[in-house]
Amino acid sequence: MKHPVPSRHRGFTLIELSLAILLGMAIGAISLALFNQQLAFLQIYRAQTFLTDEAPLISLHVSKLVGKAERFRLHDTVADALSGARPRSTASPVLVLNFRQPSGVVRAAILSFENRGSGPALYYYVVPESGVLGAPQWHLTKAPTDVAFSVTQGILHMTLTGPNAERITYSGAMTQ
Repeated sequence: MKHPVPSRHRGFTLIELSLAILLGMAIGAISLALFNQQLAFLQIYRAQTFLTDEAPLISLHVSKLVGKAERFRLHDTVADALSGARPRSTASPVLVLNFRQPSGVVRAAILSFENRGSGPALYYYVVPESGVLGAPQWHLTKAPTDVAFSVTQGILHMTLTGPNAERITYSGAMTQ
């Protein structure tokens, strides 16, 4: 004959089940909070990629170009820069750089922030000896929403406005 097993030895008590569920919910809530914190961190990091990734590369290229230039001038449009008409002393989207070649000939290059149909970008042109400007040689960046070149007391400033309205200004003087 079989003896029935007392029911108190089977399963968990209500208190044990409540503690297990509570512990599971606490672990889930902590995991969700950590996940949300990681998403917020990635969103902040992504918003700053212009300052951390693009801006230093732009600075490197522009500082090398300006450092090798013999002189510069500002213009409102690429057409004005190419013809040499209406140079400006106020903030401008176009910078003309003149370089002296080893043969003594002076050549020009143009840095221009403009929209050529695929969105605004900072373009680099080499002005050919014929004076007829073709397509840009390359573009430095398409990330900024605005680029302005200006001169204050002989010091060239380049102000970049990023996609999240962050502004960074690079300054430099030409050495002789």
